Amino acid sequence: MSTGNGAPSAPAPNSHDDTVTDDATATTPGPTEAPGVATGHAATPRTGMFSSLRIRNYRLFATGQVVSNTGTWMQRIAQDWLVLSLTGSSGAVGITTALQFLPMLLFGLYGGVLTDRFAKRKLLLCTQSAMGLTGLALAGLTLSGQVQVWHVYAGAFLLGLVTVVDNPARQAFVSEMVGQRDLRNAVSLNSANFQSARLIGPAVAGVLITAFGSGWAFLFNGLSFLAPLTGLLMMRAAELHKVDRVPRSKGQLREGLAYVRRHPELIWPIVLVGFIGTFGFNFPIWLTAFTYKVFHAGAGTYALFNGLMAAGSLIGALLAARRAGSRLRMLVGAALVFGLLECVAALAPGFWVFAALLAPIGMVGLTINVTANSSVQMATDPAMRGRVMSLFMMVFMGGTPLGAPLVGWVTDTYGPRVGFLAGGVVSMAAAALVGLFLARSGGLRLKIDLRRGHQHVAFVPRMRTAGASDEAPEKKLAAAA
Repeated sequence: MSTGNGAPSAPAPNSHDDTVTDDATATTPGPTEAPGVATGHAATPRTGMFSSLRIRNYRLFATGQVVSNTGTWMQRIAQDWLVLSLTGSSGAVGITTALQFLPMLLFGLYGGVLTDRFAKRKLLLCTQSAMGLTGLALAGLTLSGQVQVWHVYAGAFLLGLVTVVDNPARQAFVSEMVGQRDLRNAVSLNSANFQSARLIGPAVAGVLITAFGSGWAFLFNGLSFLAPLTGLLMMRAAELHKVDRVPRSKGQLREGLAYVRRHPELIWPIVLVGFIGTFGFNFPIWLTAFTYKVFHAGAGTYALFNGLMAAGSLIGALLAARRAGSRLRMLVGAALVFGLLECVAALAPGFWVFAALLAPIGMVGLTINVTANSSVQMATDPAMRGRVMSLFMMVFMGGTPLGAPLVGWVTDTYGPRVGFLAGGVVSMAAAALVGLFLARSGGLRLKIDLRRGHQHVAFVPRMRTAGASDEAPEKKLAAAA
């Protein structure tokens, strides 16, 4: 679906003069300020693939993240390999993954409350330090020969606990560094950063593990966090965009959930991402099953499949960085295409057809993630952003421990093709239903025009009866679509 022109989905940005240090106190919006709209002159988003890198604070942040993300991917590979070496059990590897994601499912919303309550840069200094220490602890245990599987389990769970706060803090801190005008570009570049590390980290980890053992990969990851910590310390606090901190009070968690419930332009993207993250992103299950059971290949083929998906994701992130807008119709359209591509891949007749489809699947999947992330952030009141993004990440990442066992059972019982096909069908169905709800909530209808030179598919306002008036949520949703 075309994004088209029209009203932007984001509220007006802060002006560059609206800056604040980490120690700013919270204030209450005045009666004339609309929720979710920051004060200052509206600005047109800058175009260009790397426009947000012009901002010094974000440039320091991105540089640190590319180093630590590479270390994180190295630790993921080393952690799974170490558990497999210690136990000889794939189930033990699954337990490690579940322990790392479980805290997000259980406590994710509380991380958002803390993010809104405290200065995000200071929170990140604490969380990034803690994540580095977990890597160094595993490195010490492994290199000394004292490591046991329960040490890895404990490290994975502690890392998951830290992530509960680190994830929403990092997501919300992006807008403080770049402002609303460059937010979408910065979110896209964050994804490109992560996907680049996904290509480099496992390869470097494989060399280190083969030559020296898992302990050196853990050591590199622990030391890699010096880069983001240095970047955070070098930032100019006076250049951060003003976001009022929320004072401690009762009911802040319920307040965040009620806020999302009142805004359809927030709740429906989160619902869609939840379904796709739970049922459509189980690629470790499907790719291993296709590698061993369908194509009867080995670890090299599995690495090839993951590399093709990572390359597609990187391309998707860079393409997303070029787009100035973030529209919900693109999110729904990308989700439909994503599900369709998964269905086609599930029925692919040969090896190379299947392999060729993985890069487009990675590209469209990344488009879903970037579009949903930036749409939700830009439509959220800054005072609520931590809680809203914690809900977003909890739904997106926390669904993995719930969906993976079910998808794995379907794949084992009925075969890899049926399992992959089921994930694609669920993704398409979720996209279609959410698209219908968004259209109805926003007072829109689908218009199909096959005439030459016209936009063939578009959402247009429904005809209203005389005297009917738009409600604020409908206006905001129609603009976002």
